[in-house]
Amino acid sequence: MTRNILILGGDGIGPETVAEAEKVLGALVSRFGLDVAVDHALVGGAAIDVIGMPLPEETLDKALASDAVLFGAIGGPKWDGIDRALRPERGLLALRSKLGLFANLRPVTAHPALAQASTMKPEVIAGLNIMIVRELTGGIYFGEPRGFVTSANGVREGFNTLRYNVTEIERIARVAFEIAATRRCQVCSVDKANVLEVSELWREVVESVARSYPAITLRHMYVDNAAMQLVRDPKQFDVIVTDNMFGDILSDLASMLGGSIGMLPSASLDAHGRGLYEPIHGSAPDIAGRDLANPLAAILSLAMLLRHSLREHGWAEQVEQAVGAVLDAGLRTADIAGSGGRRIGTREMGDAVVRELLAQAGK
Repeated sequence: MTRNILILGGDGIGPETVAEAEKVLGALVSRFGLDVAVDHALVGGAAIDVIGMPLPEETLDKALASDAVLFGAIGGPKWDGIDRALRPERGLLALRSKLGLFANLRPVTAHPALAQASTMKPEVIAGLNIMIVRELTGGIYFGEPRGFVTSANGVREGFNTLRYNVTEIERIARVAFEIAATRRCQVCSVDKANVLEVSELWREVVESVARSYPAITLRHMYVDNAAMQLVRDPKQFDVIVTDNMFGDILSDLASMLGGSIGMLPSASLDAHGRGLYEPIHGSAPDIAGRDLANPLAAILSLAMLLRHSLREHGWAEQVEQAVGAVLDAGLRTADIAGSGGRRIGTREMGDAVVRELLAQAGK
């Protein structure tokens, strides 16, 4: 049965990094018969420029009809001055919400060939393998009420609301425990229960879910301590589960453990395995169009798409092995050039992964 994949390049370096992932997907289709149909659409600033809104109805309809979405990046200073409700980022938030993508998975690994690219000591990150499970459709990014008010004395204020209900916490906790059961059977739940009532509820519900997983070891950690521990001793963590804002911050912090934010993929999943897959590096408009961006996070996001939404585990592993082989061969984009090797551009890196994939699959 043909599976439908929607590709949303978005803004900044998004289109050029996703184009390299699409090269890899194209090789799987043309050379190995992977049965998928690919479509494209506009989102974010690119959609604003053409249609006047960050998430056009056509894009949403295509996303709802797809089995998976491969996404590039969104936003940039070009659109910072427009109305907040129409900014590019609102398109991505709305897409996640409309698709019910409540579980964000961000794997953090340290490839041995990139040990020198990390600011951490090699012995601290050697063998690093963390999965950060971030709740994605609740919390302070979506809570109501929100907005601006002016007090009686003329002082302007901005306010947001942090809210979670039991159902939202239960479902993300179950995702974390299910993933931990396939790994080292350890979950660290990160909150701020010493000062936030929402975190008190979070901790209570996570403990309740944990009773259904007696083989999993659960511990709790305050978010400020978790940030420190990720730098001090990152290998103590197996699966981290946390809320939307804390997960946003901690996963970006953790990305640098492996050497570059340009190396980290992510998956955002609904309750049935449909997902949106994206590198976490952002739009980086300062290097857009200059053949400098690292496409490996986008290619690794494609690997996650193959694994989680298409259930093509074998091809997911092949893509990951091809990325590893390219790094072992010493090929480096600018962001990981500090680890030595030969510096190449975005397109050449994508071509190299395709060559390795074809070589490995042909063995």
